[in-house]
Amino acid sequence: MIGVITYISVLERKKEIGILRAMGASKHNVSQVFNAETIIIGSLAGIIGIGITLLLIIPINQIIASIANGVNVRASLPVSAGIILIILSIVLTSIGGIIPSRKAAKEDPVLALRSE
Repeated sequence: MIGVITYISVLERKKEIGILRAMGASKHNVSQVFNAETIIIGSLAGIIGIGITLLLIIPINQIIASIANGVNVRASLPVSAGIILIILSIVLTSIGGIIPSRKAAKEDPVLALRSE
């Protein structure tokens, strides 16, 4: 999904890509713009996912306590697992954004400026 979203972003921002290239941005610079965007999306998605998980652990622990009848069983998310999940989210979104960012980098500035 991240690849599709980034690809649509590339298609919608052709004029911006053309302006960047016409002002002297290299293909690598244009690719970096879209790679940075996917990394930001991945990190925010990972952080939001961890936040939702931490919020859901509270009622889940109450449900477990009521079902377990006094047995001390608690769900938790270790800090190391949370960090690994955020890193995994960033890596996966970066992989999904590689092809669209390369397409953006290969865009001809003249054709990009002509498009609407």
